[in-house]
Amino acid sequence: MSHFVAPSLLAADFLHLDKAIDLVNTSEADWFHLDVMDGSFVPNISFGQFIIEQIAGRAEKYVDVHLMIDDPSRYIDSFARAGASGLTVHAEACTHLHRVIQQMKEAGVKAGVALNPHTPVSVLENVIEDLDLVLIMTVNPGFGGQQFIYQSIPKVRQTAELITTHNSRALIEVDGGIGEQNAAKVLEAGARVLVAGSSVFKSDDPAEAIRRLKHIDANPVAYV
Repeated sequence: MSHFVAPSLLAADFLHLDKAIDLVNTSEADWFHLDVMDGSFVPNISFGQFIIEQIAGRAEKYVDVHLMIDDPSRYIDSFARAGASGLTVHAEACTHLHRVIQQMKEAGVKAGVALNPHTPVSVLENVIEDLDLVLIMTVNPGFGGQQFIYQSIPKVRQTAELITTHNSRALIEVDGGIGEQNAAKVLEAGARVLVAGSSVFKSDDPAEAIRRLKHIDANPVAYV
């Protein structure tokens, strides 16, 4: 099964965001990845619904919105209205995770759940059948440009096994320190979506960096 590449606009030059959006539109990328940070759940602040609405209005591809925020249930509907194709919330930020997943579905967006590096895959066991996406954080969330945590690879395998066991349709996404040096390993472990920020937008040729990630040679496990 072919994998997806989702450039993270958090790493783009915000003085020329329109050019970054057009680059993703015309490249071999499959998705836009947008990180929302509130300065509480993670120690950084990024952007909110207004910026996402502007990006979504220009984007020609799937808009993947990652909510690194406390109590995301307060904002599901507004991010859906802003143009998100899919929303991903953190299991650690949801007291009633099943309820939030249903809220996303009722809002008409794909439902994803993210796990921080320290969070076990087992927390998804009772909701995996309802998910469209599982995001395995391969760095601690909050800042771009961090080093990939290689202990995340077995976690991707565990997630793939959980998906297979429950006959879930969820895709596995990985985010954090992803580049050519580790993309094949996470794909072979079962990942299907590569989020890449610095490795794309800090490169000399972002379109070529995307193309190379899209054509990584790997032998992924077949879980869906």
